[in-house]
Amino acid sequence: MLSDKPQLFGTDGVRGVAGEYPLDRCTVLRIGRALGSFLGRAVSHRPLQVVLGEDTRESSVWMSRTLAAGLSSKGVKVAYAGVIPTPAVAYLARHHGFAAGVVVSASHNPYEDNGIKILSSSGTKLVEAQELEIERAIGAEELELEAPGSEPPEATLAVIPKLLDDYVEFLTDLVPSGMPLAKYRLVVDCANGAALRVAPRLLKELGIEAVILQAEPSGRNINLACGSLHPEAMAAETLSRAAHLGVAFDGDADRAIFATAEGSVVDGDHVLFALAPYFKSRGRLKANAVVGTLMSNLGMELALAEEGIGLRRTPVGDKYVLEEMQRSGINLGGEPSGHIIFSDISLAGDGIVTMLQLLILLAETGEPLSELVRGLKPFPQVIRNVPAAERVPLDSIPEVAQAVAEFERQFGKRGRVVVRYSGTQSLARVMVEAEDSEAIEHYVSQIAAAIEAAVSVKKSSGAKAQGLTPGTAWSRGGSESAQ
Repeated sequence: MLSDKPQLFGTDGVRGVAGEYPLDRCTVLRIGRALGSFLGRAVSHRPLQVVLGEDTRESSVWMSRTLAAGLSSKGVKVAYAGVIPTPAVAYLARHHGFAAGVVVSASHNPYEDNGIKILSSSGTKLVEAQELEIERAIGAEELELEAPGSEPPEATLAVIPKLLDDYVEFLTDLVPSGMPLAKYRLVVDCANGAALRVAPRLLKELGIEAVILQAEPSGRNINLACGSLHPEAMAAETLSRAAHLGVAFDGDADRAIFATAEGSVVDGDHVLFALAPYFKSRGRLKANAVVGTLMSNLGMELALAEEGIGLRRTPVGDKYVLEEMQRSGINLGGEPSGHIIFSDISLAGDGIVTMLQLLILLAETGEPLSELVRGLKPFPQVIRNVPAAERVPLDSIPEVAQAVAEFERQFGKRGRVVVRYSGTQSLARVMVEAEDSEAIEHYVSQIAAAIEAAVSVKKSSGAKAQGLTPGTAWSRGGSESAQ
């Protein structure tokens, strides 16, 4: 029986170890051919053309060229942007009439990993039905290589500089004329990734002084002890350089984590809390609410409520955040990881757009970032990752259910438990938050151990486990708006 859920696509495209299935050369070629066939059926306007970009991983070069060969074999022309942020490809697809956008990147993952992100002509991630159609086309593709054991073909690609120029111009135009941004000093960590092609150039054009960190990619140092997953060095540099703001992007610049002038790290929850009341005060916050995820801190929800602003939660993944924003007419949403979506500007999470919006906020209010986030008191939150090559239904593990029930009796709506499978890695994630740090350490350890034991039992029994689909979670606790 054919699955009615995509198996290759996670919450952020097809991802894995570069060179291994499903990112071996033959499968990458099949993906390109399958996407070409899909576009040939789904897109009415001609000629068919996609915009293709990549990050700085050493594997991104051959993957882009192999994908392009597959697309070209189906009559699809490829406009190659070279190293460029994922949100730039989303912008170009939406505003320049491309049939689709394709990005070769594994975002915040280490260099050994890579991924293929496919974006619609509107710059959004594909819906599950489209992913499923492409997956079935991949399975139907038969490759005829020139000789047994030979490598799949690679296309010859030449970078079109105007594509990057157009994106930088779009970003520059977001800053109102006369906005006094040149008075700010920044520290910018480019994660040795795609941000290095845009952020330094943009800040220079805006007249903003910036110290640029981690902008010398080797192909193997993307996200290595730097970027949005490791913002500590950026935050320390922000303090030591007496900068007004620090920012750390991830490998494809679709997320950003910030630092205050005092060197304190500011995540996506803080960004939403700083911006939502500002938007509301200027009549720009639609539906008087923001969209977060199951991982958004309960402290942010309570702080927003004090401002008269609601929070709607979704499964983890910016695609789910955007779906809820569009469904509810909300124009601001995001994740603690630093994916922030301003749907009036772009339908993609864009770390560089977020940086600009924070700079505009600082300029218009005259307040430092530390003051704008002062009202947010995050609840202590512990996240534990459990290796899970096989996915046991989390709500079927008795020990997990018992621990969650005990937690609820103790904390009620002043605490939350989220257990879910990662949409991009072979992990189960356990998140517990409440005001009692010792208690949450106890419960997160208890639940993680129960999941690990259940997975081990399944492995030893040889049974095939059926798991939750990527992006879904079992969430308990918190206020009613968190459900």
